Amino acid sequence: MTLRQAQGPGQAQGPSTALLTDRYELTMIDAALRDGTADRPCVFELFGRRLPGARRFGVVAGTGRLLEALRDFRFGDDELRYLRDNGVVSAQTLSFLEGYRFAGTIRGYREGELYFPGSPILTVEGSFAEAVILETIALSILNHDSAIANAAARMSIAAGDRPLSEMGSRRAAEHSAVAAARAAYIAGFGATSNLEAGRTWGIPTMGTAAHAWTLLHDTEEEAFRSQVEALGAQTTLLIDTYDIRTGVETAVRVAGTSLGGVRIDSGDLPTVAAEVRAQLDRLGATGTRITVTSDLDEFAIAALAASPVDAYGVGTSVVTGSGAPTAGMVYKLVARQDAAGGWVAVAKASTDKASTGGRKAAFRTLEHGTATSELIAVSDGFESIDTPAEHPDARPLQVTLVDHGEADPAFAGPAGVAQARAHHARVREELPITALALSRSDPALPTVYVDAAR
Repeated sequence: MTLRQAQGPGQAQGPSTALLTDRYELTMIDAALRDGTADRPCVFELFGRRLPGARRFGVVAGTGRLLEALRDFRFGDDELRYLRDNGVVSAQTLSFLEGYRFAGTIRGYREGELYFPGSPILTVEGSFAEAVILETIALSILNHDSAIANAAARMSIAAGDRPLSEMGSRRAAEHSAVAAARAAYIAGFGATSNLEAGRTWGIPTMGTAAHAWTLLHDTEEEAFRSQVEALGAQTTLLIDTYDIRTGVETAVRVAGTSLGGVRIDSGDLPTVAAEVRAQLDRLGATGTRITVTSDLDEFAIAALAASPVDAYGVGTSVVTGSGAPTAGMVYKLVARQDAAGGWVAVAKASTDKASTGGRKAAFRTLEHGTATSELIAVSDGFESIDTPAEHPDARPLQVTLVDHGEADPAFAGPAGVAQARAHHARVREELPITALALSRSDPALPTVYVDAAR
């Protein structure tokens, strides 16, 4: 069953996403309808020229959100009225937009997949008018979500087997916070504090109490006792509102040695964590877990690797991409039909912004299960694109996401998120050990272009 079949032919399920679009997408369509090129078959490609922050790999995230946004990419009465009243496009273009439904094909990397410079993350095939209009929505979703996933993957690597929770909603716009929680979960985080992310995407949620809870009560002991009575002894108590040593003592006295956990949100975390662990053990609470928060990023997490920490909570750094808030992806026309109906590869030649023309097939070469390169077969034409048969020692990277306007529902919703998370965990195992370092470096895999097999 397709998304469209599930909702009825051509019907959107949510608010229109059509005006989440740059104006020049519509003015190009307006001109193309006038000069007759609007229906010209084209191939657009979404890719990154480089990895932001000199990181060693990227993580594709946002694909499922894009498919749902595409479902709702409809120009209804309100959208058309706005365009007409503000003179954005002509009456001819308004008529075109009124009936707009993407009927082309989108192939791309699965969500959770790794990418490198030049990877054809999305390939959008359709007429110029129906494909160019998707540029802004595709880039806004994938640039944001992939930036979050890039940071989250690095934090996940630094954390090792210790669980990570995303708790950055108060450091992002309200809808961006939900998207960030989703991307972080795909890239290795285990839970989120955001309830909407839990409801919409099926992500486990977590959270107990803030410092305000302790400050509300006349004493720290009263606050702890009330929390334990409400949530049970397995709850996590926040012990640094006042004096940490006193907080630990009070927590164990109230909850007993079966206390589930304590959270530390301030101080020199390696030193404090060691002292808290020693104090808990002396008091007999040897099974009580220590969670640390307090402005963590991948480097702070790595610095805590030798400390007696059981879990991490990360906020600002993960929802802002830890210094790289966008993935820097672009959306470019790479092939089109000419006036005679033949296919032509096209590319920008601008300084530092050049692109590679042609339709592409992408593969990851492997030796003994370890990735060695990103292999991209480039075709000047349309029918000669490489298949897995031409590259038996490599893993094909592209799947069909939308087939003649019909989105594959397997990549959407909570099930799509769970699938993307599992896929990311699998493909990260293919990386060479050098790819796991946090220092700035060249990409872990070279991008190798070859001519498509003839």
